[in-house]
Amino acid sequence: MTTQPTQDRKIFFLFPLALISLFLLGTLRFLLDNLKNNQFQFLWQNKFLRVPINVSENEIIGESCNVFEGKWVWDNVTYPLYKEETCPYLVKQVTCQRNGRPDSFYQNWRWQPHGCNLPRFNALKMLEMLRDKRIMFIGDSIQRGMFESMVCLVQSVIADGDHTIKRVPPRKIFRIEEFNTSIEYYWAPFMVESISDHATNHTVMKRLVKLDSVENHRKLWEGVDILVFESYVWWMHKPFINATYGSPENVREYNITTAYKLALETWGSWIESSINPQKQKVFFATMSPTHLWNWEWKGGIDGNCFNETQPMEGPYWGTGSNLEIMSILKDVIEKLKVNVRLLNITQLSEYRKDGHTSVFGERRGKLLTKEERSEPKTYADCIHWCLPGVPDTWNQLLYAILLQDYRNH
Repeated sequence: MTTQPTQDRKIFFLFPLALISLFLLGTLRFLLDNLKNNQFQFLWQNKFLRVPINVSENEIIGESCNVFEGKWVWDNVTYPLYKEETCPYLVKQVTCQRNGRPDSFYQNWRWQPHGCNLPRFNALKMLEMLRDKRIMFIGDSIQRGMFESMVCLVQSVIADGDHTIKRVPPRKIFRIEEFNTSIEYYWAPFMVESISDHATNHTVMKRLVKLDSVENHRKLWEGVDILVFESYVWWMHKPFINATYGSPENVREYNITTAYKLALETWGSWIESSINPQKQKVFFATMSPTHLWNWEWKGGIDGNCFNETQPMEGPYWGTGSNLEIMSILKDVIEKLKVNVRLLNITQLSEYRKDGHTSVFGERRGKLLTKEERSEPKTYADCIHWCLPGVPDTWNQLLYAILLQDYRNH
């Protein structure tokens, strides 16, 4: 007589449990499917739930692979990683297509390391790694190109109205509210202090460097989560540079390599005294090569990078890249007690004689005139790079390293 009511009660209690179990399984399946598809953000009461980044097997770089050694391969299917016309944050100096360059081949070369593959840049993964952090690119206009490249690489996945860009000299700050992150650029062409430190009103011909001080710079560097330094081209104007070391009144000429070493040691002292390696990462991009004399790769021809449309296959090392400076940089960094990682962009960029702005950029803040473009031997810029272009690969290398860090920790 009591059996049936007891069974009914069991069913009454088991049925809701079954429904809850199905709901939980469905929710788990939804989360896993989204994670697999690299969708990391889930709206919950106007906030985003953080989900761990999925680093797939084909994104893992083996310890034996040197990502800085390889070759450029043609890829007009997956490159460029963004379009010039879709990124409004590029300065006129680097928008070569808009400025009239007739070919776009320079956008379609992909860096292929020997023995492994670079993970393709994923904007959402990069932003998730930058969540609640600041990344700052510090250096001259070459480094500004790397900053603009990073902004263009991530901006396509950011909602309209959720980001701002502002100039606070010597900084330019791209702020993304959704991720509580900022991508920043800091003008410091010599790293140490100089009379060229004003972001827009700086002297080019007259240079005076304070080799023993980063005092004015460090106030805005401190506390930044990821620092990416670069300093080379401004040192190479002449074999000697006017500088002070110790007394600010004692101005004298220094050999460039001596001055560079002293400046790096000053910078290194700040790194050791101010960086918390548990919370901060520091990178240093090696010299960005120039292609000022095409007799170096063609022989017997008096010209420069103008009209170059193909990379070199190598081996090649131009006279614009100073091996002694490279050796000093490696030596100073190796002696530091804080881990600073080299982004060794020099050799891979050496091959890219085709990637410069040439006559399709600016000179003293103005686009070249038709008459100036007709004189490439005088006016071609074989220092700066078109975007999209070579600096995107520098950021892809940085992204790959950060991704391995994320996976390992």
